[in-house]
Amino acid sequence: MNSFGTLLRITTWGESHGKAIGVVVDGCPAGLELNEEDVQQELDKRAPGQSEVMSPRKEADKVEILSGVFEGKTTGMPISMTIYNKDADSSKYEKIKHLLRPGHADFTYQIKYKHRDYRGGGRSSARETAARVAAGAIAKKLLAKYEIKIIAYVKEIAGIKANKINYNEIYKNNVRCPDKTAAKKMEKVILKAKNEGDSVGGICEIVALNVPAGLGKPIYNKLESDLGSAILGINAVKGVEFGAGFGLANMKGSQSNDEFILKNNKIVTKTNNHGGILGGISTGMPIVMRAVVKPASSILKKQKTINYKTMKQETISVEGRHDPATIVRFPPIAEAMTAIVLADHMLMAGKINPDTLLK
Repeated sequence: MNSFGTLLRITTWGESHGKAIGVVVDGCPAGLELNEEDVQQELDKRAPGQSEVMSPRKEADKVEILSGVFEGKTTGMPISMTIYNKDADSSKYEKIKHLLRPGHADFTYQIKYKHRDYRGGGRSSARETAARVAAGAIAKKLLAKYEIKIIAYVKEIAGIKANKINYNEIYKNNVRCPDKTAAKKMEKVILKAKNEGDSVGGICEIVALNVPAGLGKPIYNKLESDLGSAILGINAVKGVEFGAGFGLANMKGSQSNDEFILKNNKIVTKTNNHGGILGGISTGMPIVMRAVVKPASSILKKQKTINYKTMKQETISVEGRHDPATIVRFPPIAEAMTAIVLADHMLMAGKINPDTLLK
């Protein structure tokens, strides 16, 4: 399926080297002030070609809103957005079109569909995530009306960890890290891998603030499971954790349990090992999750593979314009998908009128 969500539902379309990519957002209430600049500022955070640690592909990712907005406000009708591919170069893929690139979806797409767009990975390319960021921009603006804020950043790259968390630093460096000292080390290790024809992976941390208690369903549509599905659905993600996450395996119940206290006459927890969700329902504490993003699969280093047309083993070196660390462009995508889930759950919980924001 190419659709995601329940009441706020997105459908993305397009391929990496096709004419365009885009998204249809259905279920956004009428009355939300929205223009192309609102969407563009989010797309600019994800766009390639911004530094040496990103793919040099030059895509402005200029968005066009085709429907669902009139006189600067949403109408409650489907919002369709298009982003044209301007700098696709398919020449590098012609000579390897029958070779299964290690780490990519070539093998699984070929087995499933028997016919695939091999140019840049087609539909399986991370190029598709630009459409999700466009949709997420709408969800983020909707949530902002309820003071819900989502912040994602690079927590770790190749074992180098951010020790300080300063949100103001995130977009002041090339690796989207909230610790400027760690950011410099991260950039060096990325460039080293790039020069070796290799790539590195990392961890992105996502924090959602001011999320009200009560979002999520008890069994199915748990907030954790929907958020997990959203993040795991992003290219290159191989693991997600909430709160203390896998660290809970080394704790006792007396350590992992978050005690309830009163703060400003409001029930909160003293700690947040649960990451803002208990029983699949938000507690009102910050939602904290982390995603493991694997090293980019497209590398210059030679690897063994199979030519599925001749059924013989060959050697492959993936040339072209690729990210040496896909984690660097991951935060805006993670924010977008988190926003879509939270906005959807706000609608399901009746905290946002599904028809109109107008009085």
